[in-house]
This record gives sequence, structure tokens and C-alpha cells, in this order.
Amino acid sequence: MRIGVFAVGRLKAGPEKELAARYLDRFSKAGPAVGLELLRLVEVNESRAGNAETRKREEAAQLEKALPDGSLLVLLDERGKAIDSEAFATLLASFRDGGKRDLMIAIGGADGLDPALHARADAVLGLGKMTWPHQLVRILVAEQLYRAVTILSGHPYHRA
Repeated sequence: MRIGVFAVGRLKAGPEKELAARYLDRFSKAGPAVGLELLRLVEVNESRAGNAETRKREEAAQLEKALPDGSLLVLLDERGKAIDSEAFATLLASFRDGGKRDLMIAIGGADGLDPALHARADAVLGLGKMTWPHQLVRILVAEQLYRAVTILSGHPYHRA
């Protein structure tokens, strides 16, 4: 299964971008052994619309354009379900084993994600109750993708 990451906002050159890229590189090298591969990272600019609802709608339209036909959609939302790393690995494996070819993990902008995306999502996950800056969320997602691969392959990186 091919996994993409969609992010509203662009990471500037620096340590955050380098660390996220390092984990995505690890994921792309280790993932094929367990049937997971990196599709692509899609970064879009934040909407400049005058109100939050319009911004969310415009950003959702950009996500819809980036989604491969028939793909699964996982949203990251502060009100989403918090799961541990092993449950995340199990979720990815169940999606992979369900026969879908593509999955997109979406990181919304400062205003969150459009309600229409929530209605379409296959899962809505949260990274805890704290609010995280976009740059750190990108790193956390990349690291968790790599960690999921290590869990699924029995690699000692993950120690419960």
C-alpha cells in the first residue's frame, strides 16, 4: 500500500524539515518489506481567505485534488482518537490487508480540517490533547510511519 502525507503549510529549510525527511527516508527504505511504501509528500500553501470556514474549504479542495482515486483518508485532528504506536501499526496493516492501494494522511492548517473531510475520512486520529505546531506534527507523523514499519517487521526500534 502506498502512503502519502498531505500537509497544509510548507516546511522551510532547517532542522525540522531535515528530521521529517530523515524519518520519511527510513520509512521509504524499510516499508516495502512489509508492503508499505511512501507515495509522496504533498505540501500546499495555507489559504488566505478572510474567514476560517472558507480557508478550511479551500484547503480541503486542494487535498481532494491530491487524493488518488479510491484512496483511504486518515485525518489528524486534535479531537481525533488517540491511539498508541502499536495500534497505529495495526491500523495501517488492516488498511493494507483490506486491499486498498493508497492511503493519505492529512495534516490540516491552523483552522483545522473541513467538516466534509471528516465525513469522508476512514479514520480521524489525534496526537494527544495538546496543540502541536505544524512543523512538529510533520516530524511526529514521519516518525510514527517509520515506527509502524519496525513494529510490523519485528525490528527492535520499537520497545513497548
